[in-house]
Amino acid sequence: MPNFSFLSPQDVESIHQATLRILNETGISLNHPGGRKILCEAGARIVNDRVQIPPELVEKCIGQCPKTVSVRGRGGMVKTLGDGNLYFHNLGGARDIFDFATGEKRYASLQDVRDATRLLDALENCHTITPFFTPRDVPGELMSLAMYRHAMPFTTKPLHGPGVQYPGEVKYSLEMAAILGTPSEVLTLAVSPVSPLAIPDHEVEAIIEIARAGIAFGALPCPTAGTTAPLSIAGAIAQQNAEVLAPLVLAQLVHPGLPIFYCGRLAMMEPRTGISVWGGVELGLASAGTVQLGHRYGLPVNVYGFSTNAHTLDIQDGFERGLNAAIPALVGADELSGIGEMEAGVSGSFAQMVADNEFASSVLRLRRGFTVDEDTLAVEVIANVMNGTHNFLGQKHTMKHLKSGEIHMTKLAERGTWEQWETGGKQNLAERSQAQAEKILREHQVEPLSDAQEKELDRIMAAAEKELVKK
Repeated sequence: MPNFSFLSPQDVESIHQATLRILNETGISLNHPGGRKILCEAGARIVNDRVQIPPELVEKCIGQCPKTVSVRGRGGMVKTLGDGNLYFHNLGGARDIFDFATGEKRYASLQDVRDATRLLDALENCHTITPFFTPRDVPGELMSLAMYRHAMPFTTKPLHGPGVQYPGEVKYSLEMAAILGTPSEVLTLAVSPVSPLAIPDHEVEAIIEIARAGIAFGALPCPTAGTTAPLSIAGAIAQQNAEVLAPLVLAQLVHPGLPIFYCGRLAMMEPRTGISVWGGVELGLASAGTVQLGHRYGLPVNVYGFSTNAHTLDIQDGFERGLNAAIPALVGADELSGIGEMEAGVSGSFAQMVADNEFASSVLRLRRGFTVDEDTLAVEVIANVMNGTHNFLGQKHTMKHLKSGEIHMTKLAERGTWEQWETGGKQNLAERSQAQAEKILREHQVEPLSDAQEKELDRIMAAAEKELVKK
């Protein structure tokens, strides 16, 4: 993997030290009595109605975290973040679905959750899956649970749990995960603190329940520089880091050694409108800084990858998502999110999922770089050709390196002449992606859950509805 960085070791250390000051001198808004008790018994203190966490406690809890996080799919596939490889997963929680074929957008439904999961199951470069859409045809209190329940039957890949906010969601996610296997092996859960520097009571309770259950956990702050965080990228990363480390400390105090994946979702403010920008190159820079900081702690890091503010699969869409995936990939990200994402996470598209699968293969090729050794320098091969005994195409060396993947073989990108393109119907990559998505959804089948498993999932959802839905 290429050795690439934006921040010097001194820069990374400066951000870390700034974070320790934020936690120790400013503190976080955390009012939950039980959460305060856990933190204060370990050395934190209450000042100005905020919890201030001393540096030595932060450092101790970071040191307790394992260096890798694994999640297993019901098909037996295991992905281990932190093993040196780059993995991709899809956006989670999109409200809308964009139909590239018609150019129309609508609210997502449970059927879209099912279809998206089955499509992602077929895409080789989507290594783990997160429930994609937030369906509008279920009560709001059940939305996260319904996303997980209706994704489970449609993939055998490792399936992350949905983002949760409440302890009841944790409880029922655990029950559903137990249908697939040991929950600590088949489930991960994330909770998003509220920027700036706040963890509401219900999120504190959710974090405590996740930790007690031994489920791999990620704090998932989503600050926007300029509105909910400082406009400077360094300051915004420092605040985001504090919003990651405070939940990490709480989780480690409840369950020392709990697996932690380090996440960051820092976006920028669009100065002309105030909205959150996911497409600007600053997002790629922020993601790179987040990777370097998370690796300073020895933790596997998950950041934005494919991200855009574009509303359709156009030039802006391709440029933004390619740039923002390549930058953190080169820095060493362990996992990039965003397959299928559009419109700053508001919507997603089946065509975009297929296109991103293609893009991911190129990002993986980019990250491999190239080897310089006696064989690849090919001095004798060049001499042979210049001496007239062979051309390069006829050399065994050429076939060897074609087979090794020196040249990445794309599947949907245009690589032919104008005449070939014209004969083929003048389709562009977006149109080919749409056609491929339609083909996969017609043909791809996933090994179903058993009838007993389906009935148990329905029972769990019925119990959740009885407990959680306000009549």
